[in-house]
Amino acid sequence: MSRSGLFLLLALGVPPASTDAPEAIQALATFEATLAASAPEGTSGLTPVERLGKLLFFDRELSEPRGQACAVCHGPEVGWTGPDLFINLTGSVYEGAVRGRFGNRKPPSSAYATQAPVLHLETPAEARFVGGNFWDGRATGEELGNPAADQAQGPFLNPVEQNNPSEAVVVAKVCGGRYGDLFRAVYGASICGDVPHAYDSIALAIAAYEGSREVNAFSSKYDAWLAGRASLTRQERWGLRLFEGKGRCSNCHPSRPGPGGEPPLFTDYTFDNLGVPRNLFNPWYWQFQFNPEGPFYVDLGLGAFLFTRDAWAPSARANLGKVKVPTLRNVDKRPYPGFVKAYGHNGYFKSLESVVHFYNTRDVLPVCLAGVSGIPGVDCWPVPEVGQNINTREMGDLKLNPQEEQAIVAFMRTLSDGYERRGAE
Repeated sequence: MSRSGLFLLLALGVPPASTDAPEAIQALATFEATLAASAPEGTSGLTPVERLGKLLFFDRELSEPRGQACAVCHGPEVGWTGPDLFINLTGSVYEGAVRGRFGNRKPPSSAYATQAPVLHLETPAEARFVGGNFWDGRATGEELGNPAADQAQGPFLNPVEQNNPSEAVVVAKVCGGRYGDLFRAVYGASICGDVPHAYDSIALAIAAYEGSREVNAFSSKYDAWLAGRASLTRQERWGLRLFEGKGRCSNCHPSRPGPGGEPPLFTDYTFDNLGVPRNLFNPWYWQFQFNPEGPFYVDLGLGAFLFTRDAWAPSARANLGKVKVPTLRNVDKRPYPGFVKAYGHNGYFKSLESVVHFYNTRDVLPVCLAGVSGIPGVDCWPVPEVGQNINTREMGDLKLNPQEEQAIVAFMRTLSDGYERRGAE
């Protein structure tokens, strides 16, 4: 390879492939032309692998049948989670590429997911696990060194998501698609001849985009306030004090910068059973082909996954019903004020207000009983989906008054990215 060609490769952040100079130069030329012609808007400032990951993330051709991109369930306009108002209002679980097929959980946010450590047993005496991706932690990060990359591989072959029959089919779609030359330029001219390596590389590129400043923007009003570039209202400041004090929110959603000034991630990547009720509108209950338990299905969360691993099975019972603590960044991000977002692993809650009220009164209000009048969330709460291992130390009876609940919600609304960009416009 010529000195100028090597310099260009290094400047792009692409490792030089083991190929001759004409092929490398042609790949680089095609790489830049493909980016200019086909990359979604807003790719300036991304590295080459991040730009590739963005194309993969928004590509509707990578499902069988076509139409199901990562972004269908992880929309940037809603904080990288479910972008369909009607679905959020009801079952909160998104339809896959095959019409009528649904998974069992609400899409988690793909933003800030790359910060999660590899799943590990941190405190054996308490069976306390930290890290991983998916609500149940099964994307451990052991395969590719990054839980977000492990997670990115899951939907491609899942019959209730993108429904591809094999890794080879996914690789063929990428290599033969409109940015196949870009893929080869990033990972080497021979990448498409090694299906396992190519499949891993696709997932790593998606994770690279999910770890970019475009997805993990750290551009909320709260970030601006921490940097001295914005002021919180009196209610927002009160909400922050409650969040870190009486409300006990920061126990699992740390709100202060790290020791090196790192911006807070608003999750500790642990797992909890909050006692969330079943979402009776969950379409998974009627997916008999994939869910033989039908309406009797119970989501056992992390515990169910741990039973599949010999080393972790002894800790499984202590984790039944526990799901991953989500980041609160972008928790209120929505395209317009009336847009409904769903909250909880099964989307039972339809507003931040209802979530905070549940945390505050779960153990105070009586249980809703069949045949007894009462409005859930007002007069009573339904029974938890999983009654074991419920967190009673940090929630359930916080003794917050309605104004304090509202203040906590007001603070959480300062966590939506895009505040600093709007201020600059």
